[in-house]
Amino acid sequence: MSETLVVGAGIAGLSSAWYLRRAGHAVTVIDPDPGNGASHAAAGMIAAVSEVVHQHDAIRPLMLASAGEYPQFIADLERTVGHSVGYLRTATLGVGATPGDVAAFRDLSDVQRAAGMAVEQLTVRRARRLEPSLAPGVSGAFLVADDHQVNPRSLLEALAEAVYAPSGTGGPQGRLVRERVTAVLREGGTVTGVRLADGREVRADATVLCPGVSFPAIDGLPEAHAVRLRPVHGDILRARVKPGHPALLERTVRGLVDGRPVYLVPRTDGEIVIGATEREDGFDGVSLEGVHQLLRDAQILVPGAADLELTEILARARPGTPDDLPYLGGVPGVDGVTVSTGYSRHGVLLAPLCARFTAVLASGEVPPGPHDTTLLTTTSLERTP
Repeated sequence: MSETLVVGAGIAGLSSAWYLRRAGHAVTVIDPDPGNGASHAAAGMIAAVSEVVHQHDAIRPLMLASAGEYPQFIADLERTVGHSVGYLRTATLGVGATPGDVAAFRDLSDVQRAAGMAVEQLTVRRARRLEPSLAPGVSGAFLVADDHQVNPRSLLEALAEAVYAPSGTGGPQGRLVRERVTAVLREGGTVTGVRLADGREVRADATVLCPGVSFPAIDGLPEAHAVRLRPVHGDILRARVKPGHPALLERTVRGLVDGRPVYLVPRTDGEIVIGATEREDGFDGVSLEGVHQLLRDAQILVPGAADLELTEILARARPGTPDDLPYLGGVPGVDGVTVSTGYSRHGVLLAPLCARFTAVLASGEVPPGPHDTTLLTTTSLERTP
């Protein structure tokens, strides 16, 4: 039985740990504050179509492949834990506040359709029939039927349950170590475990590094010099429909207001997540301007948002990369270690695919087919950005 360490208890780390446990590994997850990083703030949009942007063609096959794996990923997880994990297959509406915003959506829809994706332009009247809370003055909308959502906090809890639950059908029971990793342990060209901030050493047959933006703080792996990360902060709000009030939205609304992106993601319990700011100012706290922008633009698209109860304001740093592709693969010239980081805003979307790949790589196996091999070439640490 293989002993495997997973550094990082966000979506990427816990998804990988669960796949590894299912493959028969004894898994130890190491994180000083599990589940409280970028995944804690994520809105959870599984938006392989809506997240397409101009000139970012390389990540598109990863997004589409992972979105295709999501239904089975969720079904297997829900069967393992015995309850829902907050996955909704409701569609997404792209809404433009101004004619210029609609034109931007239309240009993007041309790229999406050229890639074989389904996007339908709607009249304002039809869009408001689907979502009556939309402002009458919006200029247009686009329906993306294949973009869904999951509640990342529910997903994290379910993954932790699946990893740490007593052994039954899920393979050896996993365990959690609440500590910071400062370095990997080496025996020549092989990683044999990690050193913790309290001085302890934890050894294993394989080590998976999913630490998000803290990857550069882990010493002992100079061969991973190609992994270049930058913190991309996002301000995000959580609000709730007041008691006795009807649901505000059924579908996710991804909008543009004078070119500024904003999204509203409704949960079945009345919560609505509002977000879309991105900044690289090095500030870990919440930006007042970012919060003001989100509140203002959300109300322009959905005026009823003004009546919501504001329950949470927070910011988190996502690990960005020079080419906006994640790093997933082995480290050149080093055995016993797999790197999985740099997911930026796509961490939730890419979780099923990248967890499967991580489990394959950490097990010393080869991808099952040429398509997977091609996708892994895209995420290789040896690629040229």
